[in-house]
Amino acid sequence: MTDSAAEPSREPFTADDERWMRRALELAAHARDACGEVPVGAVLVTAGEAIGEGWNHNISLNDPSAHAEILALRAAGQKLGNYRFPGSTLYATLEPCAMCAMALVHARVARVVYAAADPKTGAAGSVFDTLVSDRHNHRIAVDSGLFAAESAALLREFFRNRR
Repeated sequence: MTDSAAEPSREPFTADDERWMRRALELAAHARDACGEVPVGAVLVTAGEAIGEGWNHNISLNDPSAHAEILALRAAGQKLGNYRFPGSTLYATLEPCAMCAMALVHARVARVVYAAADPKTGAAGSVFDTLVSDRHNHRIAVDSGLFAAESAALLREFFRNRR
């Protein structure tokens, strides 16, 4: 585990970072409210424009791969007619899992900003260091902790209400 990936970033976040993470939080709330899904949202941004958005759809689509990050990548691919997104940043309300992390590596995403860490399955420093591994031919810059309390509260409330 690397300290920089598991702990909140030491660099200040920009107004754009805050804007896009707030959008990801809106998508997470939509997943919870409209779909009854685990509240996770993701936005893929290039040159100041959202090119893909997603929220968890595992339950409603009966699809274990329908994570917010994967759906944001799929939407971006459809929009741009490409499967690679160099120079892009993914904003996610929860630390990506191993599946999502590898999809982000394959998509050549430049940076991931996530809110809450996932101490059970996180692949951006909490459990695995997939995004920064020197075993891959592409590594992704990781910044974490932006609106972590808000994201964690959404998740805690969701699971508390399901018990």
